[in-house]
Amino acid sequence: MTRSVFSSLSSRMLRGAAVALSVLVAACGGGGSAPQGKAGEGVLSGVVRLDGSSTVFPISEAVAEEFLAVAPGVRVTVGTSGTGGGFKKFLGGETDINDASRPIQPEEIAQAEAKGIRYLQVSVAYDGISIVVNPANTWVDHLTVEELKRLWEPGSTVGSWSDIRAGWPNEPIRLYGPGTDSGTFDYFTEAINGKSGASRPDYTASEDDNVLVQGVAGDKNALGFFGFAYYEENAARLKLVPVDGGNGPLQPSAVTINDGTYSPLSRPIFIYLNVASMARAEVRAFVDFYLDVAPQVVSEVGYIPLKEAEYAAGKASVAALQP
Repeated sequence: MTRSVFSSLSSRMLRGAAVALSVLVAACGGGGSAPQGKAGEGVLSGVVRLDGSSTVFPISEAVAEEFLAVAPGVRVTVGTSGTGGGFKKFLGGETDINDASRPIQPEEIAQAEAKGIRYLQVSVAYDGISIVVNPANTWVDHLTVEELKRLWEPGSTVGSWSDIRAGWPNEPIRLYGPGTDSGTFDYFTEAINGKSGASRPDYTASEDDNVLVQGVAGDKNALGFFGFAYYEENAARLKLVPVDGGNGPLQPSAVTINDGTYSPLSRPIFIYLNVASMARAEVRAFVDFYLDVAPQVVSEVGYIPLKEAEYAAGKASVAALQP
């Protein structure tokens, strides 16, 4: 999904970011820690490499577009290998930043320690996993967590809507969801099935959320899940299903995701920073810019901003980094 949010960000904000960048570049230009790949003293240049979650991608892509306006000499690349695929590149030294829709896993932490890779986790937004069906589906009013578990768990024998609830049509359910490299897949399976990665295999999987949207939008008997922002982007083509986590059916919204009442399918999403990469002025400048504009960009692309204190804590953690 490609968006430009330049018009939504105030010129005052961009001017402020440009001033901050100029101060950073001036500081680097006067000593031995100048960024690699400079075209000349005082000119910020180089490459910043991101990959990872398709959920976080719209945020990082939008930030990269805005960063170009204040640092045109820096090239920022943003890939979408999925959270797991992104961590493979991050831990292989191929990227500076990993977009992640779940926390780093124990085996990934072990790899980082074995390779001597220091990293910092920074929250950038909240997201809720949306359960969606086709608008022509008139019978689903909500689903409980237990019903979702029976539908998606390994070895599930649920094949038709009537298998879920008596009175629903005896029509086959066709399922759509993220691939196994996706952090959304990991989070959903852990929240619903009790174990990350535990899922029935017979569903249409894709790391591209737009493929999932198209699948559900084109099939009356389809059901799928993906991030809330992708539902909002395609709300006219999909029907959102409330989820009952034990306190009655609730839909994901800015309020229910932020306050955690949309349980258990609301979560924070992250960027992971390679601490060594932060020694390069172009990477540090990009990260500082990211956290400065994140509240506005996050809202613009359909996600839920963190609380002000949470962004402040992220900035403080980045400022304290010693590469």
